[in-house]
Amino acid sequence: MSSEFRTRAIVGVLLILVALAALVWGGFLFWLLLVVAGVLMQGEWGDLVGASPEHRKLAMFAVSVPLAILCPLAAGVSWVAFTLMAAAFFFVALVCRSGKLALGIPYICVPIMALLFLRDQTPDHYGLLLTLWALALVWATDIGAYFAGRSIGGPKLAPRVSPSKTWAGLGGGVLAALLTGFLLYRFAGLPVQLAAASGLLAVAAQLGDLLESWMKRRAGVKDSGTLLPGHGGVMDRLDGVVAAAPLAAAAYLLLVQP
Repeated sequence: MSSEFRTRAIVGVLLILVALAALVWGGFLFWLLLVVAGVLMQGEWGDLVGASPEHRKLAMFAVSVPLAILCPLAAGVSWVAFTLMAAAFFFVALVCRSGKLALGIPYICVPIMALLFLRDQTPDHYGLLLTLWALALVWATDIGAYFAGRSIGGPKLAPRVSPSKTWAGLGGGVLAALLTGFLLYRFAGLPVQLAAASGLLAVAAQLGDLLESWMKRRAGVKDSGTLLPGHGGVMDRLDGVVAAAPLAAAAYLLLVQP
């Protein structure tokens, strides 16, 4: 086992443990973890789109406003939060004269709203299960894609964007996500509709990964940041969650909630 892989594995496990602790605790702690991640991601987004340091800091401040109102002690997931997200988007676009920088606002806020929405479902253990499913299927997708891609290889998925990704890896990620979904259905009571949708969300997670890879390639960088050893930046770790979480919330609303 290479030292790089060992570092990546250790940091990955620690990040999952932190996420699980905040998820189980719920409420204020889960919101706070998401806010910290969101503000850091906005800074990394600014770097990837070539924003100046001043505009980058301004965008980080702007995204903190809708994220703050999502606090359980404030409005939570509501139309107020969506309105403030839209206001932050237009503020950054107009003041910084950069639509690309402003796009980081919904990129970050929408998945955070989705995760908080799922966690807020009642009873508490049901909200915990839904959010765990949305996160665990992304983790499973990453692990399944990594090992299937390394062991099988074969045709590249998108060689111009991410040369390391293969169709075999995508298939392995989808199978791992489906297995995770049906294990949660069998042993934790996850609705079977959501378990079946896990494969589709795995594809979304891979597309989210490819989007960030495309942004990094355009920016000429290997990682979105250097905060997480072996993983790069926060965006590098959460690019799949960004795409999968809103779809997970939509799947719950369309397939399960009466």
